[in-house]
Amino acid sequence: MSETKSSLNNRIFPIATLVVDVAVVIYFIVRNMGVFGNVLLVAIGFGAVILIHEFGHFIAAKLSGIKVEAFSIGFPPTVLGILRTDAGYRIRILPDIFKTDNPESSEGLFTFTIGKKTTAGETEYRIGLIPFGGFVKMLGQEDTGTAKTTDDPRSFANKPIASRAFVIAMGVFFNAVSAIAIFMIAFLVGIKLLPPIVGGVIPDSPAAIAGLKPGDEIIQIWGEKTHLDFSNIGIAAALSDANQAIPMKVKHPDGSVENFAIAAKKFPSKRLKIFGILQPISLTVARIADHNDFFDKTGLKPGDTIETVNGKEVKNYWEMDDIVKNSLIRTVTVTAHRSDKSDKDQPVESILALTLRAVNNYGMATESDLSHIYSIVPRLRADVDDVKLGLQKGDIILAAADVENPTYNEMRDIAEKYAKKELLLRVLRTNANGAEETISIKLASNRSHNPERVMLGIGTLDAEHPVVAKTIPGKDGLAALEIPSGATITTVDGVKVSNFYDIISQIRKNTGQNITIDYRLSDQVAGNVTVNVVAGENFLTAKSTFADFIGFEDLKRLYKATGPIDAVVTGYKKTIMFIAQTFATLKSLILGAVSPKELMGPLGIVTVSYRIVAEQPFVYYVYFLGLISACIAVFNFLPLPPLDGGLIVLLLIEKIKGSALSERIQGIIAYAGWALIGTLFLYVTFNDVIRSFFG
Repeated sequence: MSETKSSLNNRIFPIATLVVDVAVVIYFIVRNMGVFGNVLLVAIGFGAVILIHEFGHFIAAKLSGIKVEAFSIGFPPTVLGILRTDAGYRIRILPDIFKTDNPESSEGLFTFTIGKKTTAGETEYRIGLIPFGGFVKMLGQEDTGTAKTTDDPRSFANKPIASRAFVIAMGVFFNAVSAIAIFMIAFLVGIKLLPPIVGGVIPDSPAAIAGLKPGDEIIQIWGEKTHLDFSNIGIAAALSDANQAIPMKVKHPDGSVENFAIAAKKFPSKRLKIFGILQPISLTVARIADHNDFFDKTGLKPGDTIETVNGKEVKNYWEMDDIVKNSLIRTVTVTAHRSDKSDKDQPVESILALTLRAVNNYGMATESDLSHIYSIVPRLRADVDDVKLGLQKGDIILAAADVENPTYNEMRDIAEKYAKKELLLRVLRTNANGAEETISIKLASNRSHNPERVMLGIGTLDAEHPVVAKTIPGKDGLAALEIPSGATITTVDGVKVSNFYDIISQIRKNTGQNITIDYRLSDQVAGNVTVNVVAGENFLTAKSTFADFIGFEDLKRLYKATGPIDAVVTGYKKTIMFIAQTFATLKSLILGAVSPKELMGPLGIVTVSYRIVAEQPFVYYVYFLGLISACIAVFNFLPLPPLDGGLIVLLLIEKIKGSALSERIQGIIAYAGWALIGTLFLYVTFNDVIRSFFG
């Protein structure tokens, strides 16, 4: 009697615990239904991609006559297990959590049989608590990759090498095929992607040197001319050999077509080789988190589309960008159309503040690449608020370490030098009362995601004070003017100036003439220089940009297959393209061209997946899953046990050797592989956490 009561008590407590746990989970799901729905979609999608891989092994094992002991959707602990037995269907609920008194039993406390008597099966179908994937458990093969010795002819280890290789390879094959199918679905539905249009070119890049201009469209690259989008441009560059000129056919905005051959180049700020072609951007203001603060600063709202700049009509982003860059004035007036809730166009006008950029290209090599006005470089100005660094937006850099009035190039070198120690800055700051004061701050520089760069949040120029940081030699024979660092320019051609906008205006008015620039360094030191104002973009390289960052939506074009056959072809091409890109990234990683910090692990993938599900149409998540499936196919094919590629290598060794490696050797190799993969997993997960929560 006491034993029965004890057994009953042993069951009541787990049941009560299970009921409470389920109730708590349901409560949080109901309270956060939207978030739960997004998380569920991410879990199902990401898990399905990995499950497809395991399903390939499962099907191949069944076809090869290998005994499959378990097939699990999700990873342990097991939530539900179903096995066909002679007595009916055996059901196990949470057997790993609620165990029986028998420690050797795998039945679990909540195990029962339902249904009529039937023929016993051999595979238990399970659902795991962790939904990100699944696994196949075959007789004679453990998760470590070690083939166990058994006399059963249906054991994995006792099958011919060709059969085992077939089972292993089918996982990768299924991922590749599923990627094709996923892309096919995306293109049958239709998806908007970046078209192969030149949104801009990096100065002095291969694209710029070749003569590509914003608005040019790549209609053929490396022989490919159908279903081209912007990703084809980047992948062609990344996969090209050193100094290999890639042929491309370009359609100019006027309709003319021209052939080019451009060799990609590795830039310090980029992971892979690029042509220097920037993606196209639209004129529509992108969504922003703090849209109220953004509206207060700019008068614009997300969804507004720019129509004119300073009275000039603009039809695309690069036209607007060209007007803004070359305006070199304090403000520009833009008009945009805004759709209100009744979908009626509502015109708006806004005056946007401008500032001057510190540099004009990505690959600045010498000081001649700095933004300058006839060799004159203004002082640096902080363009972001950064509490951690101690900088405020608008701070003017008077000195860094022992360098007075540093230029961008000098500041970059100083930041690298002080990357791991405090850097003393002296800045000119406008206080709450509007008065300027000189203060000293100590700050630690931030490394960007690119380990070759240190970020300080300093990227614009002090255009409001006509103070010279330095004069530098420019291109086309431009000599550095003999104006000392720290001098204040007082007049240009006899006209008093109070800022660099005045200086630029006077210089522009006197193109083709000699003018005199007067300066004063102190009460005792003053002087002047004579300038022959020559027209040309290399003499006045300073460019304007919006003082308050304005994000614009990507320019996208609808890509939709004309039918099933076209969808299959497009899906196949996309899969091959992303597989090739993954191999190129791995190659660059091995050669040291790409930092391991750039890799994204499961946490990073899940984070990106959630953002896509929460913020984008569902078809973009489908497309992303196709990309992930192609990447998983490549990763699993790496020659590293216990990955599929590593197991294929072991089979090749067995074929050459005439016998399999011993269980001990296989175990050592497998555990070493797991250790390496585990270390890599922890490393990329750490970087994912940094990017997701602190990046």
